[in-house]
Order: sequence, then structure tokens, then C-alpha cells
Amino acid sequence: MPDSQPQPPYSSSPSGPADRGALLLSGARLTDGRTVDVRLCAGRIEAVGTAGSLTAGRAPGSGTRLDLTGYLLLPAPVEPHAHGDTALSADIGGPVSYEPRDVQRRATEAALLQLGHGATEQRAHVRVGDVQGLGALTAVLRARRSLRGLAEVTTVAVPRVLTGAAGADGLAVLRDALKMGADVVGGCPDLDPDPAGYVEAVLEVASEHGCPVDLHTDAADPARLARLAAMAGGLRPGVAVGPCAGLGRLPAEVASRAADQLAAAGVTVVCLPQGGCGSVDRRGTAPVRLLRAAGVRVTAGSGALRDVSNPVGRGDPLEAAYLLSSRHGLRPEDAYEAVSATARAALGLPEVRVEAGFPAELLAVRGERLAGALSLAYSRIVVHRGRVVARTSAVREYGDSTTAADLGLPRQARGDTP
Repeated sequence: MPDSQPQPPYSSSPSGPADRGALLLSGARLTDGRTVDVRLCAGRIEAVGTAGSLTAGRAPGSGTRLDLTGYLLLPAPVEPHAHGDTALSADIGGPVSYEPRDVQRRATEAALLQLGHGATEQRAHVRVGDVQGLGALTAVLRARRSLRGLAEVTTVAVPRVLTGAAGADGLAVLRDALKMGADVVGGCPDLDPDPAGYVEAVLEVASEHGCPVDLHTDAADPARLARLAAMAGGLRPGVAVGPCAGLGRLPAEVASRAADQLAAAGVTVVCLPQGGCGSVDRRGTAPVRLLRAAGVRVTAGSGALRDVSNPVGRGDPLEAAYLLSSRHGLRPEDAYEAVSATARAALGLPEVRVEAGFPAELLAVRGERLAGALSLAYSRIVVHRGRVVARTSAVREYGDSTTAADLGLPRQARGDTP
């Protein structure tokens, strides 16, 4: 595997030099096989034309040109399920520190790693209450503010217990978390003594604040999942559950019935093909094809990023898409859509296409076809709000040989990287 290291973004300010003029992405290949120029301006795609037909700006010398010859240009992926408070803690000797400064540092580094993979929009689950109180959430919110303009991070407040005598404190903390700036109501009903009561409490708080809901559940109990679907049906702006690996361990007819119920309720399933997270059983993955066949909106997240739940977690949306294709049999196009267009819809984000008028949230990956890009997605250029915010360059070199030249095989050299 090539040596691959993310390089620092070009500017930590949302109003970097690229914002003052247009950015021309020249010679990029699209998934339909066309080679095009794409001009970005004011955070949106201003124009798409045949290769060589566009200039960087309306006036000569205005704007910047970036040569994307040899790159496939895609709508940027989204990270719908990360854990900012525990990320990058696997190698810490002893208990994980929840000191706000430590959490902020880990959350910031994790978000930048995921940005380097291409995720310009990220949803981070953060535990509230218990030992952490609101300190971890405070730290992740600080990280979010420091990253604005590079990556957009939304936060999910995840309380532990919401029912019984201890539930009153959990509910108070959850409401405080939303007042502080948490965007989504989360939680783990499987860990509460009364899972149905937990879901009811979460939905009530979400309804009060007009927030989305994003719950952790293994979904191994079909009756419990049916109750969740019945309660969640019709709630706006939407309900997501994941990773739902337990569905894959149920008899096929039982799992199919549960999938129908989730589809009827409009509940999104966020599976974690790269590995689970600490609050749910890690065995297996949700039955992606069964859920999709039932009409359930299925997206894929990263889950743990190098914490004790998955010490080798990469936090890479393209790896999630690769696993959806290689392990679950999805076409590469459908697998990538699950981590891009479908993930954006699940998070309530505007649609992105490589067409004029759409947001300039883009990922350029070295390669000619999507299948190859998912297989060997080493070199990447990430565009957020119309400017380049991250670049990862990988170089593969071989010993001198005339064989490759004789056969006309492509060879990447240092001079090829834009």
C-alpha cells in the first residue's frame, strides 16, 4: 500500500483566498465517462462544460485552476455516524480522559482525519450525563466551532438512562445538552431498563425541540423494533437507527417483517460495515440488501475511530462503500450513493450533483472508474464550500523495469500529483 499522509488544509479561515474568486477544476472525469471542466464560485457549482471549454473566471487572470487529469470527481461523501468524544483513544494507557481539553483535541483530530477522507459533513455522537456530564459535549462543540469552514460537524447528545428514578436526571441533562447546542437527540434504548419508555422519552424531547433523532440499537428484538417504528412513524425531521446488526441474526421472515415496518415508518438505518461502537453488539452488519429491498433508506457510517470498540477503525466513507459492495453485493454506484446522496438525505442536507447550481461539496479521487476508486482510493482532493480544504497524495513507485513501459501500463510518479 502506498504511503499516504494527509496534508494540512490550505487555510483555517472560512474566507481563504479561494473564496475571493472562482476555482476551476479542469479535466476531471465523471462517473458517466465524460471529461469536464467544473467552475466553482461562492460555494456552488457555477458551470460544467466539456474539457477545455471553461476559464477560471469571467475576467482573464481571475480565479484559480486545479488540474484534475486522472481524477474521478464525485459528490463529497458524508459521515453519518462517528464518535467524537472517544475517537483516537485506543492507544491511551489506562482510562480514557474526558477532560474537555483532551476530548477537544481528539475530536478535532478525528474530524480532520475524516475530512481528509472526503467527509465534509459529519455527525458525531457524544455521551452526556454520568461521569462525562456535559463536559464532553462542550469540548466537541468547541471543536466544531474551530473547524467551521473546513468541515461541518453536527452533534448527537447520547444520554444513558431516561426512565425510572435515574431517568429524571438523564432527561434534564438531555434538555440542557440541546440548549447548549446539540443538534440531534440520540441514545441507546437497549441499555435502559425500559427500552420502550426510553424511546418514548427521546421522541418527546425531540418533538419539543424540533430535532432529529438518531438512536443506537442492535435491533435483535423484533417486538421492540416494531414498537420503535410505530412510535417513530411520521416524526419530523426524521428518525435514524443503527447499526441494527441484530437484524441479520433473525430468521429471514422475521427480519423482512421488521424491515417493512421500518420502511413504513420512514426510519433510516445507519449500518456500520467497518465495525461497531461501544454501546451495541459488534457482531455482524445489518442485512443491507434485505432492508433496501423493503424500501428502507440505508446509509453507512464509520462507528468507532480507533477507540477500544474498534482500535483499527479508519473513519473512511469510501471504505464503508467498498465493504457495502464487496461484502453485501451492492453495485459500486449504489454503494457510493449510500455514503453520499443517501447519507446527505438522512442528515437533512441539500442534494449535491456535479451540475451547475448545486453546492460545491466535492471529492476528487485518483482513478477512472468508481469501482477502481473504491478499491484503491489513496489520492484524494476534498472541496468544501467551493475551496480545496484537504489533500492526500499517495505515490507508488516500482524498481526500474522495461516491462511496464513495453506493455503500456500506467505508472504514477511524483510529478503527476496536482
